[in-house]
Formats: sequence, structure tokens, C-alpha cells
Amino acid sequence: MTQQFSTTTMADEKQPAVAPATDTTREVTSKDGSHEEIITPTRPPGWMYKGFKVFGHEFWYASPLFQLLLVSLVCFMCPGMYNALSGLGGGGQVDHKAQDDASTALYSTFAVVAFFSGSIANKLGVRLTLSFGGLGYVIYIASFLSYNHNQNHGFVVFAGALLGVCAGLLWTAQGTIMMSYPTEDMKGRYISWFWIIFNLGAVIGSLIPLGQNINKVAGPVTDGTYVGFLVLTLIGAVLALMLCDVGKVQREDGSKVIMMKNPSWITEFKGLFETITSAPWVVLLFPMFFASNTFYTYQSNDMNGSQFNTRTRALNNTLYWLAQIFGAVIVGYALDFAGARRSIRAKGSFIGLIVLTFAIWGGGYAWQKDQATREETAEKDFVPVDWTDGGKKYIGPMFLYMFYGFYDAAWQTCIYWYMGALSNSGRKAANLAGFYKGIQSAGAAVFWRLDGLKKPFDTMFGATWGLLGGALLVAAPVIWMKIQDTVPLEEDLKFSDETVADVAGAQGAAGQATHPEAVGAKDGAKEVV
Repeated sequence: MTQQFSTTTMADEKQPAVAPATDTTREVTSKDGSHEEIITPTRPPGWMYKGFKVFGHEFWYASPLFQLLLVSLVCFMCPGMYNALSGLGGGGQVDHKAQDDASTALYSTFAVVAFFSGSIANKLGVRLTLSFGGLGYVIYIASFLSYNHNQNHGFVVFAGALLGVCAGLLWTAQGTIMMSYPTEDMKGRYISWFWIIFNLGAVIGSLIPLGQNINKVAGPVTDGTYVGFLVLTLIGAVLALMLCDVGKVQREDGSKVIMMKNPSWITEFKGLFETITSAPWVVLLFPMFFASNTFYTYQSNDMNGSQFNTRTRALNNTLYWLAQIFGAVIVGYALDFAGARRSIRAKGSFIGLIVLTFAIWGGGYAWQKDQATREETAEKDFVPVDWTDGGKKYIGPMFLYMFYGFYDAAWQTCIYWYMGALSNSGRKAANLAGFYKGIQSAGAAVFWRLDGLKKPFDTMFGATWGLLGGALLVAAPVIWMKIQDTVPLEEDLKFSDETVADVAGAQGAAGQATHPEAVGAKDGAKEVV
């Protein structure tokens, strides 16, 4: 008989941790007549732990999966609507300058704040961090509604800078939950489930401008588009407050999320740098981080926003985010494939990214080299592509744009999985997520600025493709040699002030004492034998 448990580390959100649950034991008889004891962890009393079943699977409010669903819905409402708006090209405006300048400001502040946001999330807790982060999306959408009437360029740029601060906090809190709440054998699926719900927000959000602008072939999107986005982002910011505090979360196996018992600003900023100094080779992943949002500029503005008319941009946008859902499902489940060791899966995913990078972007080059230049698309007599053009003129680039969406999901899912595979520590996960989003935003800021400087479309395409290929080359040693089949419990605990007893209760402590090197065959889940 075995019992599995895994560990993570997070800041105490100033709430008492869950009281240790008392396990119940029952004896069952197998088909061969042997007897074995099955230990079922008993959840603490209270409404947060009262189970309910959905499609045969039991949930409870303070379970990791239910909390993931909540944070996914927040991102469905907030970043999902932002993605839907950005995917229209120019924030739905004819002139892209306002969004270019706002995006440069956004990603500049995002890069600075996100780099340190792991410490902020560990100190304040994910609930407050996530909710405050959601408010920035509300103000950003409102600025474009205002711009539709008064062309207040300054307000849009300010909203972009503010959103950079808020988004840095939101995405760090989200990444912490997604990477540290699940057990090791479930991380790919948790990432996949989040990506599905998050991108459903972008898909549904894209249907709003598609419906509003279905008969519109020129000009900015309507006010109704912005109002719809505004309402949904506001709901998302409020929904974040419904997350439960980390100390109350309990997994199916009875294990809990480890928290720093007494976090302070000093300990958390110190932990930020310990994340690097304890594993300096992690910087080899930074080019992948840097490249991970750069392709949005070319895809949304230089391809979709420049070569297609208003209603066709809206359709392309919907298909792009829909393709991301399929990408997340395929890649996320493949990363959790139980038939291969985790180290083997890491190598396989890396090879897959190389193939996708050269196949999809190679197809993109074949299309881009024959397209109108930036100067030509700005001329009054330029006629953008409409979906009724069909054939090679529209159907080909439509599928290319969908493959770009699939590629985005594959790239982002793999990066999150690589980070989650390096540590189960939630405290370290928060810092890695902050590094990821900060460096990612620095890359995005550079490419939005290049677009704002009106660099040729071919240059934007070539720079993006070259960066993606180079990033994979630099990251290869980490993916190939540093991702192990499991992370030992002792290694995770080094980054916190918790003990084995705090993590897994009495049984876990006993198992650790009697079998200190017990590591299960399934993705490193610790086994008490």
C-alpha cells in the first residue's frame, strides 16, 4: 500500500494554516485474497472542505483544482479580454500608435515590477495580489473607450503603464498557483486546464467585436465592444477576492501548501536572489522568457492588423485563441504522459518546439515575403483582405494565423512546465514566475517599440523568428540536463522554514524518518511504504 504526497512553498497570507487532518483507515480484500489497508485523509471541518461531485470527480472549495478554476476564471475575464482587444490590432483602432505607445509603457513597467513581484506575492498572498492586478485591466479598457471619443493619447499611455504594474502582480500570483498547487504528476494538466479556460476568455471576448463589426470593413471598433470588455474585466477583478488563503488549501492526499511561517519583506527579497544564486544555470532559460511574448507584435499588428479588414481581423482573432486551446490540450497532456519518465518528456518537448519553430515560422516566411510593405498598407488605395476573398488570398493565411496561436500555447505551456519541474517550492515558483513575466515583458517592450518606430514588416518577422530559434539553443543545457525525474522533498524544504511534519502530517514525517530516500516511480511523488 502506498500513499502519495507532494510539497510546495508559499507565503502565509496572514491566516492560520489548516489544522492537521486525522486520517481514516479501512481494510480491503484484493482479488487474490490478500488484505491491505487504504488510508484516506480526512479533511478539516467547515464549508471550505465540504465535498461536491461534478462529473464523478469530487471538489471542495479549498482544493487545489477548485482554486485553479477560480484563478482561471479571473484570467478569463481580465487578461483574456485584453488579449481579445490586442488581437484586433491597434487596440481596435485604425491608427496603431496609441496602442504601440501604451504597450511600450505597459511592458516597460511590467518588466520592472514583475521581476520583484514574487517577493510581493509571497508577502501579501496570492488573493490580494491577484485582485489588485485585475484592476489595471479595467482602467486599460476604459482608456480605449475614452479614446474612441476624445483621442486622449496620454490617458491610453498612462493606462498602459499602470496595467504593467498590475499585470506583473496578477501573472506572478497566477503562476504560483498553477505551478505549485498540483502534484508533480499533474502539472502539465493543470497548465493545460488553465490555458483552456484563460483562452476561452479571449475566444468569447473575440466574438464580441466579431458580432459588433460583422458588417464593418473599415474604421475603429464600436463603443459596444469596449463596454463589453469593461464589464467583464471588472467582474474578474472582484472574483479574485473569492480565492481562499493559501494556508487553507489541502490536496486530495492530505498534504498542504507549505508557507513561510513568518514572511517579511527582507526574507522575501532575499529569497528572490537566492532563487538565482542557488541555481545560477536557470539564467539560460531567460532568452526563452524574453522571446515568449515578442511574436504578438508581429502577429497582431503587422500581420492581422495591417493586412486584413476590420471584420476579418475579428474572425482571425477568434480562430487564433481557439487554436491556443487545442495547443494547450495536446501539449499539456503530453507533458504528463505517464508512460515516459519526466526527464525523457522534457527532451521530447524540446525537440517538438524546435520542429514547430522551423515548420510554422518557415510557413510564415513563405507567406510574409509576398505581402504588402508597411508603407503600402498605409496608402489610401490599399485594399485589405476580406474573408470573402477565399482561396490562397485568405484561407492560407487564416490557417497560418491559427498555427501561430497553437505555437504560442505550446511555447508557454512548455516554459511553465519546465519551471514547475525544477522545483515544487511555491515560494521559488513565485520568484521564477516573476522572473519569467518580467523578462518576457522586457522582450515585448522592445518589439512594441520597434513596431512603434515603423520598422519593416519583414524585419519584425525575421527578428522574431531568429530570437525564438536562438532562445531554444541557449536553453538546451537546462532542459537536457537539469530537469530530473523528481525533486526530493528535502530540496524543496530548503527554501522554506517548514518541516516534513508541517508539510505532510504525522504519516509523512514517519515515512521520511524511516525511508528518507523513498521516491515513487511516478514523477517523483513521495511514497510512504
